[in-house]
Amino acid sequence: MWFRCLKRRFLRKPPFLWRAAIAPERVVSYRLSSQIKSDMQSSSQLFPVALISAERRGDLVEDVYRLKPANSPDPSVELVVTRLGLVDQPDVRGIPVILLHGSFSNRRFWYSPKGIGLGPYLARAGYDVWIPEMRGHGLSARNQNYRANCVADYARFDVPAIAAFVCEQSGQIPHWMGHSLGGTTLAAALGGQYLGPPTAASVALFGSQVSRTYWPLKIPPLQWSARLLLRSFEHVSGPRFKRGPEDEPIGLVLESLRWHGLFGRFGERDNNWWAGLKEVQVPLLAVAGRCCGWRSSGPRVGLSHAVRSDRRSAAQTVSLPGARARF
Repeated sequence: MWFRCLKRRFLRKPPFLWRAAIAPERVVSYRLSSQIKSDMQSSSQLFPVALISAERRGDLVEDVYRLKPANSPDPSVELVVTRLGLVDQPDVRGIPVILLHGSFSNRRFWYSPKGIGLGPYLARAGYDVWIPEMRGHGLSARNQNYRANCVADYARFDVPAIAAFVCEQSGQIPHWMGHSLGGTTLAAALGGQYLGPPTAASVALFGSQVSRTYWPLKIPPLQWSARLLLRSFEHVSGPRFKRGPEDEPIGLVLESLRWHGLFGRFGERDNNWWAGLKEVQVPLLAVAGRCCGWRSSGPRVGLSHAVRSDRRSAAQTVSLPGARARF
């Protein structure tokens, strides 16, 4: 009998703790957090995008986006893009510039935790800076088929997705800068017609080797042995070989071996990127160092033959003295 009375009492009038759980201020807080989460998930009309971080870094504003374009055979691919701006002018954005990192690297190549680097420099100069991280690098998680990642996937699927997102957010056509493998990826995207005037106002390549010849790799038995040996690995460790903080998938190495083989070429099996560079209509700048193993006329001659120069497309190569000239 007494148990039934207590049960009715609690059903009619919940305890104090029950009332606190549904307090009005907590309901409002929950609604606000739900609204913020909804806004973060719907920041793009192209594909799912989430604003995973919005922080103040000294005089800079850092917004970090996670893109899930789902435009490649591997649906698990996610790309993280960092946007830099000024605290004093958070709503004022200048000309968009996209900085693409090289091999064994991530966004910290352009932007250190202390706010030092080309990225912060351009942001303080008034540019709208975007720093993407490729598959499995930095904040971008490794996809399911990480082992098979290659430049062809970067150029065909990732670069167009990044370009479309930046164009949507900034409302302008961005300028691109790529270092090392990042520049090679941009050259592949240009040659494969995956990147063009609608998504690239200009392209600058820094230390990107495309046409260099490695004669030992043109010996078939040596190349076959190298491919057979490398197939057993998943990735090449950057920290272990002191190449950088990130690892690179073995697919990139196997792809490079194919490029430099006896009948190899810079391109896919059904798409010759080197030949496609002749149709580029985007202003292009290539910067190289004389101590990179190139001849003084090598990059300049290769670029002039690969990229057509006319009124719509201007190709220029700059050769820097490098360490041997104490530069």
